[in-house]
Amino acid sequence: MRTPRVYVDLPLAPGRELDLPRDAATHVARVLRLRAEEPVVLFNGDGRDFAGRLLAVQRQGVRVLVEAAGAAEAEPPLLLHLAVGVSRGERMDVVVQKAVELGVASIRPLFTERSVVRLDPARLGRRHDHWHGVLVAACEQSGRRRLPRLHEAQALADWLPTVAGTALLLDPRAERSLTELPAPRVEATLLVGPEGGLSAEERARAVRAGFMAVRLGPRILRTETAPLAALAAMQVLWGDLR
Repeated sequence: MRTPRVYVDLPLAPGRELDLPRDAATHVARVLRLRAEEPVVLFNGDGRDFAGRLLAVQRQGVRVLVEAAGAAEAEPPLLLHLAVGVSRGERMDVVVQKAVELGVASIRPLFTERSVVRLDPARLGRRHDHWHGVLVAACEQSGRRRLPRLHEAQALADWLPTVAGTALLLDPRAERSLTELPAPRVEATLLVGPEGGLSAEERARAVRAGFMAVRLGPRILRTETAPLAALAAMQVLWGDLR
């Protein structure tokens, strides 16, 4: 049986005893139903796993002993940043989850002209916390030891001027395909629209900001499929799936 991995936003070091934060403790005690003396793996996103042992699993909380530090996670050959239009329902959850599994360094949710989702500040804050939870769970499952960054949601027009380096716009109308491009040197940003895609003006604005339009193939993919297919292709071509 695989040893459960648990994310904790706390400093970790061999020999330290700590009480798990409430959400992590609930997951360990009520979902995983672990007991005292069972092993766990802890990580805080700094690039290492830490072997741990449960000292106490009680209604009042869960206490853990950190026993040993694992090897540092290797730096990826290419830092991939995903900027994606906010989509409805579980589609955005799927994108966040699978993008983490595919190794992105950061995710930027965007509001665009055709974004169906409209959120006031309070709801947007709750949504961001929810997406962060999806991101953490994906790291726990996939074995990632570095936590990708989840940026605050932003309007596309405000975000475009901040992007530097290799910037790609996924567009089924583009003349170039990913396979025709040279390998990015250090990092690359991928921009994908929401349901219905980006408007013609938004695509033109992205190109003026330095984005290169690229296509994946002859088919138009759904909003939750397109970024994942593109990220997988980029990792195979230039990243850690080569």
